[in-house]
Amino acid sequence: MTFDAFSPREVTEMVSNAGVLKGNMRLDKVFMSAVSAGALLAFACGTVISTNATPWFQTNAPGLMRTISAMVFPYGLCMILLTGAELCTGSFMFTTTAALHRRLPWTKMLIHWVVTFLGNLAGSLFIVAIIFGYGNVFSAEPFKSAVISFATKKQVTPEFHMIFLRGIGCNWLVCLACFFSLQGRDLASKVIGIWWPTFAFVSLGFDHVVANMTFIPMAIWVGAPDISVGLYIWKGIIPTLLGNIVGGGVFCGTYYWYMYLLDLNSLPLYGKKHFDSPLQSEQATLKETDIEASAGVIDHETRTNA
Repeated sequence: MTFDAFSPREVTEMVSNAGVLKGNMRLDKVFMSAVSAGALLAFACGTVISTNATPWFQTNAPGLMRTISAMVFPYGLCMILLTGAELCTGSFMFTTTAALHRRLPWTKMLIHWVVTFLGNLAGSLFIVAIIFGYGNVFSAEPFKSAVISFATKKQVTPEFHMIFLRGIGCNWLVCLACFFSLQGRDLASKVIGIWWPTFAFVSLGFDHVVANMTFIPMAIWVGAPDISVGLYIWKGIIPTLLGNIVGGGVFCGTYYWYMYLLDLNSLPLYGKKHFDSPLQSEQATLKETDIEASAGVIDHETRTNA
């Protein structure tokens, strides 16, 4: 049996190249792309809230409802990755790998993080206020109660360190979804690769800083009694953001750089290889072109030296 997919080493090279592309993109484009990502993920968050608006099942089968919600939520990340929108949590892996690979300055990495975070927040709040809020999507029962209950379980009940640790697990899985989205060559493989790690983090109740940009402000909008803007910043942004940075930047970006790019003298993505027959050479050329297209950016200096 053969699998038409890139190897982990090839994918890590593509992650590094994508990080270079992201880190050097014009900041206005980064911001607008991040706004799109925040809005797209907000739609999926709305679906999660709607799915949880089932009082009897929440009381008698809460695990089942969480699993069903987790099954549908990944469409948000699919829309983001397949349209090339900028999600700050994915950027933590891409740009960290590029910076460790010495292809992107650390300052550009940090600037990209800040701009994508602000863009994601703007896109999420737009959906919360304009589409969900003034559209009265969650103003009626049982949806209003579902919004308040869901946000209370995320913000009021857990302690700071619990949210931080959940944030690590969340973005570890989200960045694996980004990794798998590059590994598959066809659309179906990419969607499947994105779907299951995303399903895992939602089904486990982990915390994603961009998803919280919808869940918590939406609860504030409908009048949740125990949630304020200050509480959201203290427990919805800070611990989740720090945990997501560790999960994506350390457990994914740093790990895969260490395993596949550290001390790598010849880059396998663009390296030359001698073949015994013209047919083998032609097939290899086609594969190399495919890899370059999937990576999204071509390192000119590396190509020249190859």
